[in-house]
Amino acid sequence: MDQEKVEQEQMTDNNKPGYIRLKRFHFIMLLFLIVFLSAGITTVALSFGDEKVVTVNNDRKEFAKLYEAFDTLNKDYYKKVNDQKLINGAINGMVESLDDPYSDYMSKDEAKNFNNSISSSFEGIGAEIQEKDGHIMIVSPIKGSPAEKAGLQPNDIILSVDGKTIQGMTSTQAVTIIRGKKGSKVELSIKRAGQDTPISVPIIRDQIPIETVYGEMVDDKIAKVQITSFSTNTAKELTSTLNDLQKKGMKGLVLDLRQNPGGLLDQAVSISSMFVPKGKVIVKEEDRNGKIKEIASQNAGNPNLPLVVLIDKGSASASEILAAAVKESAGVTLVGEKSFGKGTVQTASNFTDGSNLKFTIAKWLTPNGNWIHKKGIKPDVEVALPDYASLSIINPDKELSLSTSSAEVQTAQKMLKAIGFDPGREDGFFDEKTKEAVTAFQTANNLPADGILKGDSTMKLMELLREKIKSDDTQVQKAVEVLKEKMQ
Repeated sequence: MDQEKVEQEQMTDNNKPGYIRLKRFHFIMLLFLIVFLSAGITTVALSFGDEKVVTVNNDRKEFAKLYEAFDTLNKDYYKKVNDQKLINGAINGMVESLDDPYSDYMSKDEAKNFNNSISSSFEGIGAEIQEKDGHIMIVSPIKGSPAEKAGLQPNDIILSVDGKTIQGMTSTQAVTIIRGKKGSKVELSIKRAGQDTPISVPIIRDQIPIETVYGEMVDDKIAKVQITSFSTNTAKELTSTLNDLQKKGMKGLVLDLRQNPGGLLDQAVSISSMFVPKGKVIVKEEDRNGKIKEIASQNAGNPNLPLVVLIDKGSASASEILAAAVKESAGVTLVGEKSFGKGTVQTASNFTDGSNLKFTIAKWLTPNGNWIHKKGIKPDVEVALPDYASLSIINPDKELSLSTSSAEVQTAQKMLKAIGFDPGREDGFFDEKTKEAVTAFQTANNLPADGILKGDSTMKLMELLREKIKSDDTQVQKAVEVLKEKMQ
């Protein structure tokens, strides 16, 4: 791929995971905040009017029906129509006919909203989404975001926002509804695999900082670095973090790409070059004619630093480029779960009125020429998280108390047991033993000990479960084990 032409995004749909775009055009997809970056944009003039529509491009016979339909509606529809709305609808129709969730048309207002979002942080719930089969699906919540704290997970489907269905919307349209000011509340209806009924999830929007690299020492020789997305300064952040960790004695590295929805291609290439030997292929791009371009490592890499990479179903696009590059060109072991599977390249084109058209122009391939689209990357060592890591969300506005019976009670019972407060049963019936477990949990955490789960008690329960998942991270534990074997 041409680094001056193409970049990769970390959203889906119009913001799909790994949306690859031009360098100078930068969108930050808020919603769930999702991040667009595009550049080298081609400006396309779009001019329609009563007279122009029937006279412009007369030599293009394929547009005759379009012009006729426009004029017929303009003249004979039972009420006055909005010309621009008809034109936008026609463009939307063309894009939708491609049946490609990674191509999309953004109206002037939608494009303006995203342009206004360019900053070092944004306000929203902090999650990446994509449109899939007519539904809006979570790709990944952002680390530390309200979405993560509320318990949203990859592959959760958003059915409605504040009671309004979003089925059939593009991710761009959904983001416009879900995003909002810090401190404001939004309620999502979530459908999760394995759950019979939708879950209502209230979330308080917040400021979402764009910090992408988090490093820590696991023991006196091994470090773990998590990359949450590929933003403008991610490679610099990683370099600085690695330098700090080396001063602390790092001799081996676990690079965590789990729930990383992607980002800028040049950042994925720069980071891959830190670990892939100079001259080795990092990624390939195949156009509609089958012509293939290669991007190779420009650096010497660091073959003396033992490396293991973690991936999961939330690792998409740029994360997959990095994971495939180090696996196939540097022999690095991948640990975790199969990745998301996003293998197409998009570009962006501006119209003179400020609207924007994004569309797929190519495939991206791994160094060995594999197309992982809709397939994902299978890790060398497959490891799942504990069962309690996939427990559903509990609505903190809903009261769970003595004698109630529901799926939420069953989830709460499993959470209580996971953090050390055994309710004695996990069948969804709130009995005296369950109340005792809730009361003990509340007392241990300085909460009103009334034996009722609601509000702060529910939020604290889910917070402690997240901490438990982190402390008992079976995937990290396995990655460290594999890394130690490499270091012997």
